Amino acid sequence: MLGWFRKKKKEVAVETDAPVQVEIPIKESAEPDLTEQESAAQSKEVAEPVEQVEETARASVLEEIPETEQELQAEQLSVAEQEEAEEDDAPVEVESAPQEKPVSMLRRLSERLSRTRESFTIRMDQLFLGKKEIDADLFDDLEEILITADLGVGTTQDLLEQARKKIKRDNLSDPQALKQIIKDQLKTYISGDGRPQELTLPENEPFVIMVVGVNGVGKTTTIGKITRKFLQADRSVLLVAADTFRAAATSQLKIWGERNEVRVIAQQEGADPSAVVYDAMSVARSKEYDVVLVDTAGRLHTKVNLMEELKKIKRVMNKQLEGAPHEILLVIDATTGQNGISQAKLFNEAVGVTGVALTKLDGTAKGGIVATITRELNLPIRFIGVGEQVDDLRDFDAEEFIEALFVTD
Repeated sequence: MLGWFRKKKKEVAVETDAPVQVEIPIKESAEPDLTEQESAAQSKEVAEPVEQVEETARASVLEEIPETEQELQAEQLSVAEQEEAEEDDAPVEVESAPQEKPVSMLRRLSERLSRTRESFTIRMDQLFLGKKEIDADLFDDLEEILITADLGVGTTQDLLEQARKKIKRDNLSDPQALKQIIKDQLKTYISGDGRPQELTLPENEPFVIMVVGVNGVGKTTTIGKITRKFLQADRSVLLVAADTFRAAATSQLKIWGERNEVRVIAQQEGADPSAVVYDAMSVARSKEYDVVLVDTAGRLHTKVNLMEELKKIKRVMNKQLEGAPHEILLVIDATTGQNGISQAKLFNEAVGVTGVALTKLDGTAKGGIVATITRELNLPIRFIGVGEQVDDLRDFDAEEFIEALFVTD
């Protein structure tokens, strides 16, 4: 499981420059129901006024960065009129999950991945049923299954080539042996090059996560669920509403702030997102927050000017806090399949994506996108969304994911 690291406690006598990594398990917890009355009674003002930053210091940073604000706003208006942010505009899910019967985590994940299992592993089992040997026809049928599951042409061809080599080398003829080869190779793809999945929090400064993605993938909802994870790990969190274009974005983030009882830095609609981020970095440092989660406006990955705005936000972060953002998390809707790969490539080229959150994985038969992202883009999967509840955003574990896909009913 993905671990969140605590900062080293001050009373420890040993000094070191390297961050201390201590894995913090994330506990699953059901989210309490909030009625409208309770919400009104319990909610408190989250978005406190931002402390006034000296205008000269703020202006010097923002003026150093070339702006094309009129062009950006015009592009954003065009994009907004053309696309409805289906997920982001939807009301925040507030209902907690009903009490479930005791069931293993693996079995529960397998159930949530049922549509991918039906299009991939179950079809593969049906293909192998009654087969007594591995032949060319079997490989042709298997190729169709892999592509349908959205592994992509490149990953599919590489997987089958690796399988052929293994079969020839070990002189295998049993189709069940071929199934095991496919399972092992997928695990190799998804596990990546051995890089750690854990995020390491800086010892004496905020850990800044900039969340990016196209319209409607669920960035704001994902931020709310990640916030809950950090709070459960005893981390203090600051939310930043840098999506100043869409009217509902700030209010939606504030709802998550109220529900999680964390502060939200926001400005009026239409404000410069970089200015919001500038103020937020100052607050984060002065108040010693552990984690800062920055929500950015949804944008088409093909719109150059809007991608330039993300680069500007990133530069402002780094000027205010060296090394920030420490994580650039790309949120992808798993139901988009191979289009999500195109999104990842262009966002990665623009701002240097460091991790991926896959949402709506429970609603698609295209779960093969996981292997394609990790193999072709060499990007780690941080989270997968397998349901609407808060606890349905799961830390991604490659081995658990593969076992859930291949679990025997």
